[in-house]
Formats: sequence, structure tokens, C-alpha cells
Amino acid sequence: MNTWRTRLLPPALAIVFSAVLCSVVLLVSGADPLSTLAEMIAQVGRGTTAVNIVNTAGAYYLVAIAAAIGFQMNLLNIGIEGQCRLAACVAAIVGGAVSLPFGLHAALVVVVGAVTGALWCGIAAVLKVYRGVSEVISTIMLNTLSIGVIAFLVRTFGEMRGNTQGTEIIPGSGLVPGIPLGGAGTVFGLVLLAVLVGIGYAVLIDRTRYGFELRASGLSPTAAVAGGVNSKRMIMSAMLLSGAIAGLAGLPEILGRDHTFMINFSAGYGFAGLAIALLGRNHPIGVAFGALLWSFLDKSSLTLDNIGVPKEIVTILQGAIVLSVVVAYELVRRRELAAEQRRVGRELGTVATPAAAGTGGERA
Repeated sequence: MNTWRTRLLPPALAIVFSAVLCSVVLLVSGADPLSTLAEMIAQVGRGTTAVNIVNTAGAYYLVAIAAAIGFQMNLLNIGIEGQCRLAACVAAIVGGAVSLPFGLHAALVVVVGAVTGALWCGIAAVLKVYRGVSEVISTIMLNTLSIGVIAFLVRTFGEMRGNTQGTEIIPGSGLVPGIPLGGAGTVFGLVLLAVLVGIGYAVLIDRTRYGFELRASGLSPTAAVAGGVNSKRMIMSAMLLSGAIAGLAGLPEILGRDHTFMINFSAGYGFAGLAIALLGRNHPIGVAFGALLWSFLDKSSLTLDNIGVPKEIVTILQGAIVLSVVVAYELVRRRELAAEQRRVGRELGTVATPAAAGTGGERA
């Protein structure tokens, strides 16, 4: 079933569906779809918008890969938001409290972020493996719990800065230099970490035995177990890996721009990651395009507000695009499955071929 239709038809249908849905949404809001789209595209060339899109897309890509690892095993890690924020908080506290040589200091912050995210997600993994608790329920509860833990940590180890509270400033030895592009802005240095994570994810899924077992467990857990795959080990490792990558998502901003964790740190990355993973079909390249598109739409909200279009339209557009992709792939999947069933039926003689049906009709 891996034909040109299964590769090209779903994206084509998704583009058509999303274009129609987005146009309808804009028309209902009283905006001209063509002029609105032209303005959204034009904003990319203004100021630092393009660099801001890339920087935000880097964080989106990390949380989407974290979600994709869970999706490969039919695990729904709803707790990516909490894992990302808590890991960023703990990493910033450690980064501000120690003094190490340049490079080693930043490496420690990155490792602390990954370990914190893995351990926080590991709570849900242990509950699922040993107590049978759904990861959906446990990760949602851990999201809420992380808010209280973050507030406690910032209050205990942080300091007041203006009207808000944050952790101590990370010294220069713990920062990651960006890539300056003059007036266009500076690309976060840890955006390259997102690229490395994407490459590692692609190799892991497509080129390793672990990746094969991960996908096999997601497609058919019973068949995977019959083939010798340890389901508990796979669940535990997949959840820990997902949490570790989620723990990296907040670090580009902290080590590249803010140099501290503020109590009002960016929220919503985790839930966007779930949608972007669906949008990219869990494929590393597809997720990259999805992250860039999501970030582009995020930055378009201010532009839409300036031309009189409600900025909340962006959220509707994002939802419409995800819905279009899911529907398009499902329609093609069902069509190809039905075609495959008919082909097998004809080979087994349980379904009459058109020629046979015509012959039978003439004899009758």
C-alpha cells in the first residue's frame, strides 16, 4: 500500500481541505482570505519576525518529537507541558547556582533539564507499568501538580525582579551563544539542538532495533509481545525518552535570551506539540514543517490584529489545519484498505472480478 497515492494524495487533500476551511473561517470573520494571507506572508520579511519564527519553531519541534515518541507506541503523553516547564525551572535554578567553565556549564543545564523531564514523566510511566493507571489521567494530574511545584521552587530559590519572581540569573559561562543575523535578529544556539534531536529521532525510529520494537508495539502490542518484545520495558523507556526531550524544549529561550526562569514563562508549548506531531504524522521532516507552520501562525496573530482581523482566528486556523490533515489521511487510509481487501478477495475467489461478473450476467 506504499504507492504514490498513499504518499502524495493525503498531503494534497489536506492542503485543499485546510484552504477551504481557513477561507470559510476568514470569510465568516469578515476578512478577505487572499489579502489576509498576503499580509501574513509579508510579515515574515519585516524586522525580526523570520528569526522569531525559527526560534519558536525550535521549541515546538522538541515538544512535538516528545509527543511523536509516545504516539509511536499509542501512548498519549499529555504531560509534556508540565515536563517542559518544570525542567526549565529546575535547570535554571541549577544553572544560576553553580559556576563552571564555559561549555561545561551549559552542558550541565541541558542535562539537568533532560533528566528532570524524564523523571517527571517517569512517575506516569511507573504508574502505568506497575499499577495500570492510564498515562492520560496521570500526566494531566502531573501537569496541574507541576504548577504548584514550580511556584514552590521559584519562591524558595528565586528572587523578586520588578513585579514578578524568577530564578537567579545564569552567568555568562552557562549561556549558549546564538547566531547573529544583524537586524534580522539572533537565532538561538540551542535551535541546533532541535536539529540534532530530529536526526537522532529519525535514526532511532528507522535504523535501530529499538525503533522497530517501538513501532511494532504501537501497531500490535499482542504481536510484539509474542515476538519477544518486553512491553513494560518499552512503555517505561518510551515515556522516559519522551519526558527527556520535552525537558529540553524550554532551554533555548532560557540559555539564549531570558537567562532566567520567570514565573510567567511561556505556556502552551506542550499542547501545541501534540497537535504538531499529528500534523507532521510523527515523521521528523513532517514535524519540522508543522513546527514552522505553527510558529508562523502564532506570529501572525499580531499582524491580523493590526489589520482588523481578530487574532483569535489564528487558533481556529491551527485547529482547522490539524483537522484537515487527520481527515485526509484517514480517508486515504480507508480507501487504500478497502482496495487491498478487494484485491485479496479477488485473488482468493471470494470477490468476483468485473469480467467474471459480466460473464455470469450473460449466462444468466
